[in-house]
Amino acid sequence: MKAALLQITSSDMPEENLATLRAMVRDAAAQGAGFVLTPEVSNCVSTSRSHQNEVLEPEEGNSFLAGMREEAKAQGVWLLLGSIGVKTTDADGRFANRSFLISPEGEVVAWYDKIHMFDVDVSETETYRESAGYRPGTRAVLADAGFAKIGMTVCYDLRFAKLYRTLAHAGAQILTVPAAFSPVTGAAHWEPILRTRAIETGCFVLAPAQCGTHAATAGKQRSTHGHSLAIAPWGEVLLDAGTDPGIYMVDLDLSRVDDARRRVPSLTHDREFTLDA
Repeated sequence: MKAALLQITSSDMPEENLATLRAMVRDAAAQGAGFVLTPEVSNCVSTSRSHQNEVLEPEEGNSFLAGMREEAKAQGVWLLLGSIGVKTTDADGRFANRSFLISPEGEVVAWYDKIHMFDVDVSETETYRESAGYRPGTRAVLADAGFAKIGMTVCYDLRFAKLYRTLAHAGAQILTVPAAFSPVTGAAHWEPILRTRAIETGCFVLAPAQCGTHAATAGKQRSTHGHSLAIAPWGEVLLDAGTDPGIYMVDLDLSRVDDARRRVPSLTHDREFTLDA
């Protein structure tokens, strides 16, 4: 199976981003990809909640999702729409940061709402309060893509090891981590944690990422780390996309999952313990 990680610099205008991604999916399929993955918030990178309210849509009737489903079907590929911001019916008006796995028939096979919200003070000038605009999910998701069992996660989830071990115990062979990572935390932590998640689970880890400085018609511009990564179950970096937008291909040999888990069968060695404090 050839996988294509799409690294992009989404603006805050969904229709622009949809056109860009549809063309990239076509190009990836032409290069032989059977599985195509896009980053977090592929439809809209924005710091303005009022602008998000104007341009985001509910899942039902969502034009961005519909366009990506059409493209997956047209190209006959599996597509991980890493995540899009979608409107919800929550009384507080918060959105969902929702990842979709789409079949080659254009059907939504599984969806996952990001569980862990990025509420951090990276520095005096760089702060994030994701939970102010997005409501957290409550369910882990293992999806069957036919060619592999996929554990679906998003960005900041990466720092919570229990989620990934739970997915691996449930049968995940590939872990997806679409992201819009901060440049500061990305430089320090992105690759080490991704490699750790692969090593401790014996899974492939596929992490398509946003990159560069994102055009904004409203609110403050954001910058993201880039460096989409594909990590093998033994922990090797198979692909590092650097900081430029593009289509980045990687070959997936799922026998490597069984091999890594045979060599170090740590998933079978969990033990209960107590804490003295």
